[in-house]
Amino acid sequence: MTDTSTREPRHFARMFVLWLVVAGVADALFYTLAGPHVPPGTMTTSAKDNQFDFNVLLVIALPVLIAVWIYMGYAIVMWRSTRKGVAEPVGGAVARGNKGVQFAWIASTSTIVMGLFVFGTVALINGAGSGGGEGPNPVWSPNSKAPLQVQVIGQQWKFTYRYPSFGGFETTQLILPNNTTIEFHVTSLDVTHDFWAYQLGVKADANPQLDNVAYTTTRETGSVTVRCDELCGIWHGAMYNYGRVISPAAFEAWATATQRASVANTKLLPPYALTYVPDANGADGGLYPTNVDPYSASEVYGAKVAAS
Repeated sequence: MTDTSTREPRHFARMFVLWLVVAGVADALFYTLAGPHVPPGTMTTSAKDNQFDFNVLLVIALPVLIAVWIYMGYAIVMWRSTRKGVAEPVGGAVARGNKGVQFAWIASTSTIVMGLFVFGTVALINGAGSGGGEGPNPVWSPNSKAPLQVQVIGQQWKFTYRYPSFGGFETTQLILPNNTTIEFHVTSLDVTHDFWAYQLGVKADANPQLDNVAYTTTRETGSVTVRCDELCGIWHGAMYNYGRVISPAAFEAWATATQRASVANTKLLPPYALTYVPDANGADGGLYPTNVDPYSASEVYGAKVAAS
């Protein structure tokens, strides 16, 4: 007859049931209560996709974290050496290996990693780069046949924006129409910057003489904060400005009015191009208002590099 008084409890079964309940409740609470409010929000398709991706990753990570906590807590309570009337646990032969646990660990972690690989790849393809810069020749592009092209120019220490569809005027305001696919062309006049439009879910490096393309589609009106996310010099922390997503009609009125008001300034700009060659001091005229450049007789803002 078996002595059931000394039979070892089914520790794994206990921990598994406890983990299943706690992890299920935690995931459900997070996804329904916190998930819809996770930044960057839902102002654009890429922002919404980023929010969804983060929520999926956290829903996967929470059960893993809870499993660690439950095991640690269970071990502290059940196997601590100070428990009264219980001998100090000794692993013995059964603690030397467990093929079932080893297989389960390898299988579960491999499944998670490969699943995330597939998930991330699909998210990049379906999201046309997910709001990230893809270089001058994007691997993925949206289905929209007529995106609005907006050029982002980084320079120490500000961002400016040019609108080629409206005469190529330049402004410090990032104004975008709602329900429109935006094709950002990000470049720099001096050092490497990074265009990070937080609420838009768009982030792309601004490299000199490189056209870095990023896509997104606006879904909601609202304010946008733009920051530089690449250390670019002493005033890097102050390199930010703001923008707005407005209705298509309001955008058309703003763009048309700004184009008319900027005619004189636009004539002084170089012709619109995807990249520009600055002069030796950064952005021609910044340090030398008379346009005299003691370092280079051939390189001026917007000019082609002189043939050697």
